[in-house]
Amino acid sequence: MSLVPKKVFFVKGKGFHKSKLAAFEEALRDAGIEKYNIVNVSSILPPYCIEITKEDGLKQLRSGQIVFAVLARRESNEYNRLICASIGVAKPADKGQYGYLSEHHSFGVKPDKVGDIAEDLAAEMLATTLGIPFDPDANYDEKREVFKMGGKIVETKNITADATVREENEWAAVVAAAIFIL
Repeated sequence: MSLVPKKVFFVKGKGFHKSKLAAFEEALRDAGIEKYNIVNVSSILPPYCIEITKEDGLKQLRSGQIVFAVLARRESNEYNRLICASIGVAKPADKGQYGYLSEHHSFGVKPDKVGDIAEDLAAEMLATTLGIPFDPDANYDEKREVFKMGGKIVETKNITADATVREENEWAAVVAAAIFIL
């Protein structure tokens, strides 16, 4: 039996609660994926796996279903602490080639920067697989231009959730996920 996903969709959410677990549950609810049994997998976007909308993806799942996902999460109970979780995506131009997903999470880094880091990680992993040269010390925009000019990477993007702990004795949680449909 082959478990190669045919479809993928992306979600993000945030939650707050006095308990760490309940804050995570609230983040899953905000993302719309609380009713599934989530199994974390690593970072490969399968060949021919098509991206669908969150709404279409959720319609294809049933409560209690085991769902494979690349999941980024971060929690904190430190008052005024900024937290972020991001999924980076790099899709190859050749749909028969696999792509990459990356997960990145942080404390105290602006959401745009966290998203750029996650996106950059996915693009670098795909670039090295495709033989595209890159300078790891180049700035993000220079790297992106090299990836695009190579013609072998068709799309990079990120899905990033962020939250700030609002009160003392409160947990904040954020999640970003790529949800696979078999």
